Amino acid sequence: MGSLPSTTAHLRVLRQCFRSKCLEGEVAAGGFQWEFSWAFDRGELTVEPSLGRALIEDALLRFLVRSDYRLEPGGDYVFTVRARF
Repeated sequence: MGSLPSTTAHLRVLRQCFRSKCLEGEVAAGGFQWEFSWAFDRGELTVEPSLGRALIEDALLRFLVRSDYRLEPGGDYVFTVRARF
């Protein structure tokens, strides 16, 4: 049996605002790079640009929900996406 495909994603938190309940940052994986905004009170995630968005969106949202209270502005984080880009 072969191993599952995976890609390492690198995330940087740029801004966090508790007043507007929003977290903003950048994520890069497999040669793609996106900017994201996460409204953590509503669980709404926006990822731009649209090119390759489907590859990262679900895994990014799962990472954000799981890591919610540990994320800080200026922080760099890594997570694994179960797909090869």
